[in-house]
Amino acid sequence: MITYNMNKTAERKRRDPDDLRSEYEFDHSRAKPNRFASRMTRPVVAVVLDSDVAAVFDSSAKVNAQLRAAITARKKRQLLARRARKP
Repeated sequence: MITYNMNKTAERKRRDPDDLRSEYEFDHSRAKPNRFASRMTRPVVAVVLDSDVAAVFDSSAKVNAQLRAAITARKKRQLLARRARKP
C-alpha cells in the first residue's frame, strides 16, 4: 500500500527589502586602515585619455615626460614674451 504525504511545505517568509542579508553586512569594527594611503602624500589625479592619444603612450611615465616637456616649453615662451614686452 502506498501512502502519500499531503502536507504543504511551509511558506517562506518574505524579507524586508531594507534588511540586508548577513553576508552583506559589513562589520566596521574589524576594518583595517588602507596600507597604501601613506604612498599618496600628494594629491593624485586620474585622467582618462582619448583612445587616439592613449594609442601613442604605453605607460604613464611617457605621458608624464611629454606633459613636463610641454610645461617647460610653455614657461620658456612666457618668459620670452615678458622680456619682449619690457622696454
